[in-house]
Amino acid sequence: MADVTLRKVVKRYDDVEAVRGIDLDIADHEFVVLVGPSGCGKSTTLRMIAGLEDISDGDIMIGGDVVNDVPPKDRDIAMVFQNYALYPHMTVAENMSFGLRLKHYPKAEIKSRVAEAARMLDITDLVDRKPKQLSGGQRQRVAMGRAIVRNPKVFLFDEPLSNLDAKLRVQMRIEIKKVHQKVRTTTVYVTHDQVEAMTLADRVVVMNHGRIEQIGTPNELYHNPATRFVASFIGSPAMNFAPCRLEDVAGRLHVRLTDRLAFPLPPQRAARYQAIQRTDKLLLGIRPEHVADARPHADPGVEPFDAMLDVTEPMGMETLVYFTLEGTQVCGRVTPNAGAKDGSPLRMAVDLNNMHLLNEVTGAVL
Repeated sequence: MADVTLRKVVKRYDDVEAVRGIDLDIADHEFVVLVGPSGCGKSTTLRMIAGLEDISDGDIMIGGDVVNDVPPKDRDIAMVFQNYALYPHMTVAENMSFGLRLKHYPKAEIKSRVAEAARMLDITDLVDRKPKQLSGGQRQRVAMGRAIVRNPKVFLFDEPLSNLDAKLRVQMRIEIKKVHQKVRTTTVYVTHDQVEAMTLADRVVVMNHGRIEQIGTPNELYHNPATRFVASFIGSPAMNFAPCRLEDVAGRLHVRLTDRLAFPLPPQRAARYQAIQRTDKLLLGIRPEHVADARPHADPGVEPFDAMLDVTEPMGMETLVYFTLEGTQVCGRVTPNAGAKDGSPLRMAVDLNNMHLLNEVTGAVL
């Protein structure tokens, strides 16, 4: 078994707590991504799992064994760094086999493992080249190959795609996912890019200020965020937030955004929010795809309204539109033929079946 467990793990640098007592269970064969803004503690957590940082408090277990005092070389992990860390004077094959040669593996086994990893990563024809003769994407594949040949219990990736251009990042994301499907080694992957997190992970761990905000599958985090931070961090463009209040109108619960704009809640949502105090400070959270151009025959819970567009961004298959409600900027997604133009009015519709209500003070999703 190669499960990874963190229990009340803390990392302090003098008076600063970079990681604040986190608990995390990573199952055998699972691909888990730690995501969050710079300084949230995700890379520090990864380095503590690797043994490159001492933990200040708590326990880290790999395969059921506590490894707090086990040196990195004895943890049976392989790490892929952001900067590749290839030896410039060695060939691709020599770089990939370096760790195995240090441990005096038989030459035949080394050759077999390198050949298999090279085939898996589609770099078979590059094994005799030096790193300076490779592109950035090819170097990253070599770094991955060096980890794969060791057949470790756990793979650790520390923002491995940050140095690549946008097109190559997409390609390498696919390659990493293919490799995991073939190798099925427990993997912990760190990134600040929520698109990488959503596309790669079995589960995503969202971190903020040294704490775990929420753990879940990509779909769970996207559709059922627990806090405003998670709701805003996951998804691009980010979720819209607008101050609102709940009120009863003719026996039906409404959400009011402005003096002239209020929407009746669908029955399911109304039942969910019935117990909320009418005086509470609230935010309406709605994703841009649920603010769209109005259609003639809308589904129940989809409410039309008129907006004056500030800016439009044609994206080809869709157009992003931006307008203002009581000083709050709102982003929507409309069809290319909706007639959206800068400074022009547009009939819009909001899908309240996919709305969220948040406590404005605590940021908790209600």
